[in-house]
Amino acid sequence: MSADATGVIHDLGYQRYDGDRLGRAQIVRTLTVYSLRAAFGLGRGAKAKIVPVSAFALMCAPAIINAFIVARGGTRAFPYDTYSAPVRMIIMIIFVAVQAPELVSRDLRSRVLPLYFARPLRRGDYPVAKFTALATACLIMVEVPLLVLYAGTIASSHGGGAVWAQTRALLPGLAIGLMWSVTLAVIGLAIASFSGRRAYTTGAVAIYFFLSLALAEVLIGVAGDGTAGARLGGLVSPLTVLDGVRQWLGGTSPGPVPAVGSYGAAYGVMLLALVGAGAAALAARYRKAGLA
Repeated sequence: MSADATGVIHDLGYQRYDGDRLGRAQIVRTLTVYSLRAAFGLGRGAKAKIVPVSAFALMCAPAIINAFIVARGGTRAFPYDTYSAPVRMIIMIIFVAVQAPELVSRDLRSRVLPLYFARPLRRGDYPVAKFTALATACLIMVEVPLLVLYAGTIASSHGGGAVWAQTRALLPGLAIGLMWSVTLAVIGLAIASFSGRRAYTTGAVAIYFFLSLALAEVLIGVAGDGTAGARLGGLVSPLTVLDGVRQWLGGTSPGPVPAVGSYGAAYGVMLLALVGAGAAALAARYRKAGLA
């Protein structure tokens, strides 16, 4: 090559990005919002909206019906802390079983996790964003019916005392709803995160919740009311554990579990163990996925 040879730089038309680089926090927020929208099928086709929209409508139906009854002079039919327990249990199991795989299994199957972790996103940020999104979606599913029931009740109440009484009754119900949301979200995601096949993970989540609930009901029924076996039988299912904790914290409305009495602390410990195990499994799964 001669000494006077020169190189040529060709302008291919690419433009540099000169905007703000928002970094890791914005990535986590964006992933959370995107996942929350996905949990309700927003931004996707009509097929993706069938389960979340139907589940939300069915969850709100008892509250709407009762609001009309109260408006015509009736009374509130559902306690805030248990709402319509059988309806809530079945619908939330179906919702979590379908939507938890929607949030995590698709990414595993498409093998896009390395793309996420190539950004300024830590391995722990991904499961935190997914958990926050699903827990928020569950919170909407559980709490909105309570707010509808509350609004329908106070609309027909007379005097500030009645409104305050309804407000005091509502607050524990909202706290119980938060416990439901956190527990179902972390367990559902932990199970769903172990496979990229949505059909398998949907079945696994549903089978775990339904079978454990059925087993708890059998143990409670076989032991008989008032016995230690009946009071402890609810420890085998997350849903009955949640009801036991509700009673332990002061709930007096009848629920799926007989009065737990002195065994309430055992339900509290079991709830912490379930949530902790789910969170640990979720974190471990994505540490491994991030290294793969």
